[in-house]
Amino acid sequence: MNQDLLQSLRIDPGHKRRPRRTVWIIFTGIALAAGASAYFATPSPNDERRVQGGPSKATPAPAAITNSPVARTSAVRPAAPPGGVLLTVSGHIVNHERIEISPRFMGLVKWIGVSKGDSVTNGQVVVRLDDAEQRARVVESEGRLANARAVLSKAQLDFERISNLATSKVESKQALDDAGIRLEVARATVQEAQGQLDLVKTYLDWTVIRSPISGVVLEKLAKAGELVMPQSFGGGRGPSTALMALADPSDLQVEVDINEADLPKISLRQKCRVSPEAYPDKFFEGFVVEMAPEANRQKGTLQIKVQIINPNRYLTPELSARVDFLAPAAEASPGQ
Repeated sequence: MNQDLLQSLRIDPGHKRRPRRTVWIIFTGIALAAGASAYFATPSPNDERRVQGGPSKATPAPAAITNSPVARTSAVRPAAPPGGVLLTVSGHIVNHERIEISPRFMGLVKWIGVSKGDSVTNGQVVVRLDDAEQRARVVESEGRLANARAVLSKAQLDFERISNLATSKVESKQALDDAGIRLEVARATVQEAQGQLDLVKTYLDWTVIRSPISGVVLEKLAKAGELVMPQSFGGGRGPSTALMALADPSDLQVEVDINEADLPKISLRQKCRVSPEAYPDKFFEGFVVEMAPEANRQKGTLQIKVQIINPNRYLTPELSARVDFLAPAAEASPGQ
């Protein structure tokens, strides 16, 4: 009976095998679906969907990308020369020469005729010091000179008189020699008095301080009524050592620190392109004018100065600027 039960539960071997046709139909459907997906997922060269995956060589970058500051700057950036850009670094705009005007002697500031930011010309009077003492010395020196000239006149007359008497054998040769010596002393005294007068007049002229250059007043370092002198005698509360600072706005440079690994890319007189960070769409020509003779050991850098050609109001000293160090123009290959 058990064998009959087991025989009834046994599966016919013919029913265990799945028809092969059904399996191939399933695999074929899957392959067709995958092929269709790949076809529709791959855009054609003219398909706008290519922007989503990044621009191709034939498709320009989308306009939306230029809304960023970096993209906007590169959009207006002029084309690099044939040699290209070797290195781009940031630095600070500086005046080539900053001149601080100081008095030649200790004095009291009486008048300052300019303010910070004013333009000045070469020779323009900018400061006047109190000149009462110098004027008094001029008067004193003029009196000494007049007295010396009077003594000289008397010595000249005495010499002529004694000379005539000596010729007549009335005066001795010694009296003539003494008269001649007094005459020479009188002449030397006049010369000394004249020199003293010229000196005090020079001191008087120094009380009027003029600008040595045509430029702009960067800073006022003293005020009317303050005591100033050529150099401080020590301490933070000493007299001022300068009256004002001047610079020529048409003579600007950019100071940059170059890593030692990039130094082979830099050379004197190398052409550069300068762009102020405040106005990234403005570009100025320049060239390497100075390479520091000593590096900064802590930073591992060397300071380079780039002279700016024809600067204008868009370049403000002490603000940041970007400098592109340009490569020489590539030589044309044979046949070109």
